[in-house]
Amino acid sequence: MNRLFALRLNDWQIAAVLAFLGLAGPFLLPGLATQIAFLWLMVVFALTWDMLGGRMGYNSFGNIVFFGIGCYAAAVVQRDAGVGYFEGLGLGLLVGACLAVLAAVVFGAAMLGIRGHYFAIGTLGLGIAAGEIAAGWDYVGAGSGMALPLYPGELGQREIFFCYSLFALAAICFLLFRWIYSTRFGLALNAIRDDHDKADAMGLRTTPIKIFAWALSALFLGISGGLAANMIGFIDPRDVAFAGATFGVWMVLMAILGGKGTLWGPVLGAFVFHVTQELFWTYLLGWQRVALGLLIVVIVVFFPQGIMGWLAERRARALS
Repeated sequence: MNRLFALRLNDWQIAAVLAFLGLAGPFLLPGLATQIAFLWLMVVFALTWDMLGGRMGYNSFGNIVFFGIGCYAAAVVQRDAGVGYFEGLGLGLLVGACLAVLAAVVFGAAMLGIRGHYFAIGTLGLGIAAGEIAAGWDYVGAGSGMALPLYPGELGQREIFFCYSLFALAAICFLLFRWIYSTRFGLALNAIRDDHDKADAMGLRTTPIKIFAWALSALFLGISGGLAANMIGFIDPRDVAFAGATFGVWMVLMAILGGKGTLWGPVLGAFVFHVTQELFWTYLLGWQRVALGLLIVVIVVFFPQGIMGWLAERRARALS
């Protein structure tokens, strides 16, 4: 009982530190407000991927599709709606979230019947196809990309606004997922991961469960896409919206680094990865991608269970 209480206390302590960073960080470190905002974006990436890859056992390489849909939906609405900046942003986020969820339902109904490597390869193809479609579609700027409206506030306020917006999104995503994992739906996700056939035999409606999980992840990715596009100020179809080689891979990497299938693992992995990446970009200019590639190798070889799994193993050895 004491250990359980201590674990809960540690959870609250970690949450308090993150809340302090999210609320006070932009004012204490105004020069790093953009980097902090991207940190919360990475947290959303890792959490949403882990719902499928960690909790349900479906390793998706196509979640970047929903992020890209959110980027373009927000940009098109803000361009064509003829309303103010914040009204257009709010409407664009709503449209982007709805379209991302709709895409997850459609793709899920078509693809979630396959499993394992076939599902992973299929989702990888979705991301590549989406990038090529956007790059050839003149309505969304084709290969030239799209510029977003300028933020109407004073210099420096833009970074703080998006920093708080992405922090709020990451906090809502974490709290909602934490609650979901404690419900029967969370147990159903684990059952599908552990033995899909037995879950079917027990009467679980596995296909609707899988579609709902993917749609829930798409909801947050669609919103984050609209916010990120406005923060960056420009959408490139392959390097921002459907950046499978960067954002798409990082989603997977961060969840694995922290410990997929755990509550805090994706959050921890996002923090470690983002800070390490920023250090590489600052001090290893010209070699940053080489260092990042080596980091991926180290993670896969030495931390196959993630940081949380490694800590749990060390704790078990200490208590034995």
